[in-house]
Amino acid sequence: MSHLSNRKILVLGGSRGIGAAIVRKFASDGATVTFSYAGSEAAATTLAGETGAKAIRVDSADRGALVAALAAESPIDVLVVNAGTLVLGDPLKLDPDAVDRMIDVNIRAAYHASVEAARNMPANGRILIIGSTNGDRMPFPGGAAYAMTKSAIQGMVRGLARDFGDRGITINSIQPGPTDTDMNPAEGPMAATMHGFMAVKRHIRASEVADYAAFLASPAAAMITGSMQTIDGGFGA
Repeated sequence: MSHLSNRKILVLGGSRGIGAAIVRKFASDGATVTFSYAGSEAAATTLAGETGAKAIRVDSADRGALVAALAAESPIDVLVVNAGTLVLGDPLKLDPDAVDRMIDVNIRAAYHASVEAARNMPANGRILIIGSTNGDRMPFPGGAAYAMTKSAIQGMVRGLARDFGDRGITINSIQPGPTDTDMNPAEGPMAATMHGFMAVKRHIRASEVADYAAFLASPAAAMITGSMQTIDGGFGA
């Protein structure tokens, strides 16, 4: 039997891309999966039908709604925080409200969701935050605000690992490099530039990130916590 059998999983931001791949992987391995979505209702409905997972609409930027969703699903064995936004551009011209929303979704939601999940999470629970290799390296202009949000996740993960460790709850950040999703397609205009930084010159598959998430949710990863697990094809090498 899979180590995920009979485990209760909540994926925040699970309707598309990496989140959808994680929903598919965990559901196929026997877990009971709930995932949230904000605007992609059609994609969420299709994914729920394909996997047997439950879809719930939650705007991660709304702290009250987020906390209520965690309380409704509690207790959970594994929390995956994948919900995120990307704002790039000249910092002198970016919309400050768009930057603030990115901070709300990428940082504040990750923190509050992790804390709320941990309140009733059983021993050997797992919290996984989908970060980014841009938390370590920002090799092109226009990404300062985004990189800031991903670097903030690193400090949060290190700190919460200390706070939750005595209960056997681990928390880690998975830091993908360029991954083939709607946000960053493998055939997109930036692909050649990104591949130029990589040792393995292709986009990462969302399924590869999902496989790694399943490993970190397993008993084999019981002593991995407070870490940044980078999967980037050598982007930051």
